Amino acid sequence: MTRLMLGRTLERICKAVLLLCLVHFLIMMILYFDVYSQRFDIFSRFSGRNFSRTHHYYNLSRPNGTFPTYLAAGDHFLPSTKPETNYTPPVKPVPPCPEVPPGLVGRLLIEFSSAMTLERVQKENPDVTNGGKYSPPDCKAKQKVAIIIPYRHRDHHLKYWLHYLHPILRRQKIDYGIFIINQYGEDTFNRAKLLNIGYTEVLKDAEYDCFIFSDVDLIPMDDRNLYHCYDQPRHFAIAMDKFGFRLPYAGYFGGVSGLSRVQFLKINGFPNEYWGWGGEDDDIYNRITLNGMKVSRPDVQIGRYRMIKHERDKHNEPNPQRFNKIQNTKASMKRDGINSLQYRVLEVTKYPLFTNITVEIGKPPPRPPRG
Repeated sequence: MTRLMLGRTLERICKAVLLLCLVHFLIMMILYFDVYSQRFDIFSRFSGRNFSRTHHYYNLSRPNGTFPTYLAAGDHFLPSTKPETNYTPPVKPVPPCPEVPPGLVGRLLIEFSSAMTLERVQKENPDVTNGGKYSPPDCKAKQKVAIIIPYRHRDHHLKYWLHYLHPILRRQKIDYGIFIINQYGEDTFNRAKLLNIGYTEVLKDAEYDCFIFSDVDLIPMDDRNLYHCYDQPRHFAIAMDKFGFRLPYAGYFGGVSGLSRVQFLKINGFPNEYWGWGGEDDDIYNRITLNGMKVSRPDVQIGRYRMIKHERDKHNEPNPQRFNKIQNTKASMKRDGINSLQYRVLEVTKYPLFTNITVEIGKPPPRPPRG
């Protein structure tokens, strides 16, 4: 009886082992055919004839090409996350500069006792490019501004002007260029004619649409006095220290002023016949009002300026004819201005902080004898 039970137990064990072997064989066959079918499918995918029919989105000529990733029904192909060989990222559009730049500081401390050199100013303004040009890197300015300075023998003043104005203009997000219009020789100085020349010459450099005319000895005391053009001709220097920070009279238009291209041409530019000191600013003011425009000004607290003290320049004595000329602005402005300008350019030099334009403007006409 014991041997019979032992035989049956061994028979059952053998059948179980045989069944396990059969199951193992079946599993191996299933896996074998599955791998074989996958290999065949991959081979068929890489066959140019069959693949071009079924997968026409794939470009075999692209060295970094990958198979598209398929989505659920109704979805589209996902773009490849790997960049193409010749892909150029799109340029992000630059936003317009704000009306009121956020980096302004307001009232400034202006002093002229510290020693100043052009090397120091250049180190202070590394973003200013050759010729005294600057464009805001983070926004697009609405205007391209040319700052024009009538000039002769004012190296000391120019260093301070550049020292203060470059940082102010950069904080104001102004797209600008600085141009020094240098009168050659020692004949009588003619400020307004140099300003006309500046307007003409800077347009050969670039398409400026705003022109700010500044004396080299005037420094703004508040960077909220924005150096760009307005709907009306702009008078910036309305409260100078030499006048007790007041406007000397209602028609004063001296020191620092700005006009757009349209405004400048409307008044035929500035007069060319004011040789010596005084009178041309009043003539310009008359031209503006006679052409139906009004002078705009900043608030008196913002339009403050300090003047670098100096003696009156030689060959820039007061013009004794200025009062008669001012009274005749209406008759003279159509014939005397940008349409009658004559001069000769002697040299144009681009320095790191400004562009110098040296010009020959001729000689003043002989003055009539007194009486």
